[in-house]
Amino acid sequence: MFENIQVKDWMSGQVEIVSPAITISEAHQIMKDKNIRRLPVIEDDRLVGIVTIGDIREASPSDATSLSIWELTYLWAQLTVEKIMTHTVLTINPNEPIIMAAQIMLEHKVSGLPVIDDDGKLVGIITESDIFRMLIRNQNAVPSH
Repeated sequence: MFENIQVKDWMSGQVEIVSPAITISEAHQIMKDKNIRRLPVIEDDRLVGIVTIGDIREASPSDATSLSIWELTYLWAQLTVEKIMTHTVLTINPNEPIIMAAQIMLEHKVSGLPVIDDDGKLVGIITESDIFRMLIRNQNAVPSH
């Protein structure tokens, strides 16, 4: 049943993107403002990486440091997304079955995939939440036993 449902039918087409040169604090603010957990990183119209809220948390200053709050703030403000992003990004084509997206996410323990068309252009993002939404909406189409 799910083999006929394509990624493009459930992906989010409006994708917030960032440049590799943006600071981590700016990327974090975008995530907070938009209530999202990942940002594709685009340079020259090409996907060059992805940064997640987990990446930002890992790069955040630890309480166990001898640096002052001012030093920490200064250093963190200098750190760019390029330094912490995942450079090798798993992606999926919009015409692939959504079940394939779910399988890739499960096998690689990721919660979202940028959707790249045949020309290599970012056209969307598919997340676990999109797949859950698809399952809930389609539950009425499946006969119960």
